[in-house]
Amino acid sequence: MKYVCDAPEGKTWFRIEIEAEAETESQLMRHAVEKYFRRERAKAVHSYTPASSVSIERDIGLEAHVQRAMPIFLTLRDREGNGLATAMLPPGGRETPGFQKIIVGVENTDPYVEHEPAIKALARHFGLVLERASCFPYRR
Repeated sequence: MKYVCDAPEGKTWFRIEIEAEAETESQLMRHAVEKYFRRERAKAVHSYTPASSVSIERDIGLEAHVQRAMPIFLTLRDREGNGLATAMLPPGGRETPGFQKIIVGVENTDPYVEHEPAIKALARHFGLVLERASCFPYRR
């Protein structure tokens, strides 16, 4: 995981970069982020156009392309490393028309109840609007 930004109350946002991290996040948070990470990564890999047709050079630049093309997956952790929330933001962390930003808590609960200041810190970091009404898909 890669550090993204600090949040109030000793919380920190980290970027989930590889499938093993997404798998761990799914287990820790008891939700399906791993499934979405794999799907979005596969789409990004499929959209890659190699700069060279030489087999040994074909995948140079693939990982950089994947990082630019796929949504950003993040995890909010406390000082002890406990998982608090998971987010999926648009590629590059920039507003993208039609992209559904998602932020959920453990077992897909509403993370805004306990972690709204941390979510606002993430919004400021990326310059995004991350309101509950548009980011929490399970309105109850």
